Amino acid sequence: MPESPPLTIPPSQAARDAMLRVDQAGEYGATRIYAGQLAVMGDHTPAARAIAGMAAQEERHRTFLDAMLVERRVRPTLLQPLWNVAGFALGAATALMGPKAAMACTAAVETEIDRHYADQLAELGTSDPALSAAITEFQAEEVEHRDLALAAGAEEAIAYPLLAGAIRLGCRAAIALSSRV
Repeated sequence: MPESPPLTIPPSQAARDAMLRVDQAGEYGATRIYAGQLAVMGDHTPAARAIAGMAAQEERHRTFLDAMLVERRVRPTLLQPLWNVAGFALGAATALMGPKAAMACTAAVETEIDRHYADQLAELGTSDPALSAAITEFQAEEVEHRDLALAAGAEEAIAYPLLAGAIRLGCRAAIALSSRV
């Protein structure tokens, strides 16, 4: 007798609201990281131009998710003021360390976001086509950002394993907190 596929239970409305809340917070945080990097780097180097392009995509993601929050009457995270400051500070600090450290920041963040979006897509299944479509599109662009950062020398940044590990840990903490608060 063939084995039947595992039964999947779609996430509750509260779980989908938490997904939307954390995704909007993450995209907001990404715009703040890039703003901090560009404030330090200016806009005249190849790295800064690449960062500006990624920032524009993150802004588009954030704008879409902002509208979805309103449409679905989901409150944003109460931690947004913290992510405003923390994101900008992380961006500025990594840019002060140099272009490769700024790219290391992008590679670390986008590695975590790729994993996070993959987990969400697996949990959503077919239960929320609009959110799934947005996550799928955004995930592909986040992977492009990670790959661009790696190609630009992210792994050559001073203390890359330590820097990337700390940033990835911070991302996981921000995801956990934003989904609840």
